[in-house]
Amino acid sequence: MDLAFIGAGGRANADLNALSSQNVVALCDVDWSRAAGSFRKYAGAKRFKDYRKMLDEIGKEVDGVVVATPDHHHFHASMTALKHGKHVYCEKPLTHTIQQARILTETASKAGVATQMGNQAQANEATRIVQEFVMDNAIGPIREAHIWTDRPSKGLFGEYWPQAIKRPKSTPPVPETLDWDLWLGPAPERSYNPAYLPFKWRGWWDFGTGALGDIGCHFCDPVFRALKLGSPSTVEAASTRVNTETYPVGSMITYEFPARGEMPALKLVWYDGGLRPARPDAVDQGVTMGANGLLLVGDDGYLSSDWNSWKMSPDKKAKEYGAPPKKLERSKGHHQEWIDACKGGPKAGSNFDWAGPLTEAVLLGTVALRSQLREKMTKTKLHWDAKSMKFTGFEEADQFVGYEYRKGWEV
Repeated sequence: MDLAFIGAGGRANADLNALSSQNVVALCDVDWSRAAGSFRKYAGAKRFKDYRKMLDEIGKEVDGVVVATPDHHHFHASMTALKHGKHVYCEKPLTHTIQQARILTETASKAGVATQMGNQAQANEATRIVQEFVMDNAIGPIREAHIWTDRPSKGLFGEYWPQAIKRPKSTPPVPETLDWDLWLGPAPERSYNPAYLPFKWRGWWDFGTGALGDIGCHFCDPVFRALKLGSPSTVEAASTRVNTETYPVGSMITYEFPARGEMPALKLVWYDGGLRPARPDAVDQGVTMGANGLLLVGDDGYLSSDWNSWKMSPDKKAKEYGAPPKKLERSKGHHQEWIDACKGGPKAGSNFDWAGPLTEAVLLGTVALRSQLREKMTKTKLHWDAKSMKFTGFEEADQFVGYEYRKGWEV
């Protein structure tokens, strides 16, 4: 399969390695210094800085496109690939806004191509096991879920990104290897500063989606699958101080989901910045509730995870129960799912029909955070009408569902 990569440094390196069995025909990156390693490794691939020009010039040579850019480019890069009729693999979160997620999902469905979002753990064993626990009613009806992360404290490779800071006033020269205008892309105009990149963009409203966007599509996925969650009815944010430029240092987002068939209504609470839920009395003291984790609260027990495996509590019940029966087919691998789908196989596990609604739900939390700036804390619970993509009774929050793009980047 002939692939083009939009993004050739940073996260793209992992995708390149995972898809090394395929033929890499083109690499696109706005910073050729950061992409130098990939350029050397795939010396025969054509090089570009603008993905729009890349696909206009060599679109006929490409079967699929991999998008590994900052969040604010995910939608535009993926839409460009879809308009050229290409299969698309896009890193998480699928888009920068809720509106983009809805449009991209609908466009991909009409295009009839194979898609996959980069929340790799959806394909792992632990995700299958928690679904099987719930399918077997192992802890009874589940009415609460808690998900937490230490982000934004530390990135995958040890990087830190700042939050709760203001826009820098200095305007240093743009590095010679970087095309700053292309890096900005659809985002509002501003001067270059190293405070924005690389990696640091995650903490800025205009470019990233904070800790929630970075980890939410990973950690929420197994919970959404196991509990058959769709769109929440309400979302409410509480956090450290919020400003107009960057995400807060830490936050708690509370989602409420309606009943689904025989499953009762659910409260899901997200924590970041090192916050985490209190340990329930029934969760044994020896069970780790570390810097990152998940907890499902059932009427008859608990399921907790350190992200790598799931454990039932209390311990006595876990010993009596054992393991859930295997009912689900296991994955061949997250990237392999996409390759197989591109070649006519079954849909990948995180295809955009799944990833789009999941991203919408996750990003509702970022809207709730931003809304704190506008409502002066007189109203914190936002009621969401997913069909119309509007908030009931607090229309001022609607402005954060989408935004206008910089001139030249209209879709």
